[in-house]
Formats: sequence, C-alpha cells, structure tokens
Amino acid sequence: MRTTAYTIIAFAFASVAGYAQQLVYTPVNPNFGGNPMNYSGLLASANAQNKFDDNDRFSNSSLLDNFSETVKRQILSQLSRRLFDDSEELNDMESGTLEIGGLIISIDETRNGTVIRIIDNETGEVTEIIL
Repeated sequence: MRTTAYTIIAFAFASVAGYAQQLVYTPVNPNFGGNPMNYSGLLASANAQNKFDDNDRFSNSSLLDNFSETVKRQILSQLSRRLFDDSEELNDMESGTLEIGGLIISIDETRNGTVIRIIDNETGEVTEIIL
C-alpha cells in the first residue's frame, strides 16, 4: 500500500513538471527592445527622480551683462596667456590697477617679483599670482 502511495505521489509530481515552460527575458526599456508602451511611464519616473532644474540653465541676463562677462573672460585669458608664455611681455606690463566690471586687477612690483592680484568685488575672492 505504501509503495502505491509513493508511486502515485511520484507520478503527481512528474505530471506537474510537465507543465513547466522556459522563462524568456523581455527588456522593459523600449530603447533596448522593450514594449514601446512603457516609454511614458519610464519618462515620468525619470523626471520624478531628476534633481536638476532647467530654469537655472536659462538666465535672464541682458546683452550688456553678457558683453561684460565676455570682456572679463578675454582679459583674463590674455593675462593667463602672458603668464605661461616665456616672453618679455610680462616684464613690459606696467604697474597699476585696472577695474573691469566686478573685477579689480592690480599689478605691483615687489622684491619677490611681479605680483598680480585679481579681486572679485561680488564674492570678495582674491587671487594672487607671484612671478
């Protein structure tokens, strides 16, 4: 009796295994072959997790502010180009102070050499370059 019960149980488990099927991976992201209907849900999830604000990228600065920033960048670029060129132009720089927008650039001759100080009026940040 026990052997028939064990046999019936074994056949019952064997028949259940016959209904199994192979698992197939299907990607979720439509870019990698997933269902295109998932696109809006994935986009909404990504936007909900986005910590960056697009409004910061577009500033409401005027053309005059943009021009002033461009002039500052060009003057600092020329100054840095002179610093790294091994030319005599650095020795020809006159001592004095130049104020451009929010920047004050002062060039002084000291015993240690030429000191170039760049002061940002808006933040109070001071950069000193000793040559």
